[in-house]
This record gives sequence, structure tokens and C-alpha cells, in this order.
Amino acid sequence: MIISAPAKINLALDVIARRPDGYHQVDMVMQTIELADFLTLEPAVKIELNCNMPGVPLDERNLAWRAARLIQEISGVSKGVKINISKKIPVAAGLAGGSADAAAVLIGVNNLWELGLSKSELMELGVRLGADVPFCIMRGTARARGIGEELTPVKTALKSKVLLVTPKVPIATGLIYQKLKVDEIRDHPNIPGVVTALEIGDLKRLFDIWGNVLETVVLKENPLVLQVKDYFKRFGLNYTLMSGSGPTVFTLDPPPEIVEPFLGGLPLEWFGCLTEFLNQ
Repeated sequence: MIISAPAKINLALDVIARRPDGYHQVDMVMQTIELADFLTLEPAVKIELNCNMPGVPLDERNLAWRAARLIQEISGVSKGVKINISKKIPVAAGLAGGSADAAAVLIGVNNLWELGLSKSELMELGVRLGADVPFCIMRGTARARGIGEELTPVKTALKSKVLLVTPKVPIATGLIYQKLKVDEIRDHPNIPGVVTALEIGDLKRLFDIWGNVLETVVLKENPLVLQVKDYFKRFGLNYTLMSGSGPTVFTLDPPPEIVEPFLGGLPLEWFGCLTEFLNQ
């Protein structure tokens, strides 16, 4: 069984408050894109994990492995599964690659073992693995609140191309949230406005009001992300946004004629691609 695990981008990300449990209350808009990992699932006597990308953990440190173990535990099934991950999504990039893989394992194992769990039941399991996993199961476009698990689908009229760049720089998500001073945030993105812009297909309006409050922290901690934004500007692409806690930066619907020179001019250690919205 082969199953895709598409990435996500954040079209807006706001942080409302720090919760007593240490998590942050967020309000954001997430969008599935066609850039994806591909997982092959086969019956096995135990949980086995392989990946084509060096350095990816192949044990309980990997969300995909933990997803298989979780569904094994809740179903009472003693079977195993062999998981081969062909990674296309950059690791630790703000694109939810690990969460997407975990979501794909939950969906795939549910089918492989004929467990009959509904999408909502899989999403409830997913939140036990990570806040982005339920969205990676649902896919499409959604407003996410709570810690990111309270999802409201958005019917978007946009079918945008996505030009994205991921520099090779480590971003510690926990540290970024820790350094964010919520009470000092002055420029909050207009989340309801972003939702409306998507629903009516108004890209210009989206560009005018989108935002990610984590950008200010990341740009201070990792100047390389600012270099990526400046690279976009060299090609006249002034409307860019960081996805998640970075370091990926993207824009929407770039002029077709600049895509090839844009990607061709990237430093070798940066990942770049042209992908597009993947709607339900």
C-alpha cells in the first residue's frame, strides 16, 4: 500500500496566549500543498521503519513509528507493519513533514488492518501525537484554534501555485515559542479576513492581511531566513510569509517566467520548489 503524506503551509499564524500547561493558544489558517512524502506500508510481525533520508530516526523518536504503535495499542491488534518513507518534504522546515507522515500511517494502517476507524476518530488519535496531525489527516484548508487541533474547514476559491524555499538552518520550535513575548505582539494577522479572502479567492487581499507572529522572533535568531526573504525580493516577489516556526518562506502565484531563474539561482544548500494548493 502506497499513501501520500502532503505538507502544509500556514497562510496566517497568530499566538493568543500562553497556557498554564506550557502550550500556546493559537489561531491560524493552514493549507495542504502537493509537496509530499510517500509511504509504503506492508504487513509485518512488528513495527519496522525505514527512510531514504539519512539522519531521520527509525525508532520511537519518529512520529510515524509512534503513530503505528498508538493505533496498535488502541485497536488491540498484535500485527506489525513495515513502513518505508520516501521523503520529499524537508525535515524541521515548518511544513509538518513529521506530522504528515504520522497522519499517513494512521490512515494507512487503519485501511491495512481493516479497523474501520472514521476520519474523526483518526483525528482524535492524531492529537495525541502532535497538534498538526489532525489537520494532516483532514487536509485541505482550515482555521485552527486551541493548540492547533480545533479545526474549522475553509472552502477556498484559490488554487494557487506555491513557490517555497527552505534554507538549511536548524529551528528549535520550542525555543521560538519560548522567546515569543505574547503580550508584546502588536501586529496580529487578521485571521477572519484571511478566511474571507480565501473564500472569495482574493489573493491581493490575502497578501495585504496575512502574517505570522513568529517571524519577528525567527528573524532575530536566524538571519538566514531574512536572506531568503531578500532573495524573493530580488525577483520582485515582495509578498512572502514564513510557514510555522520556519525556516521555510513562500509566496503564492509567482509570475511563471521567473520560476526557473528563481529556482536555478538558489544556493545549493537551500531547498526550493514550485508546488500548489491541494484542496479537498
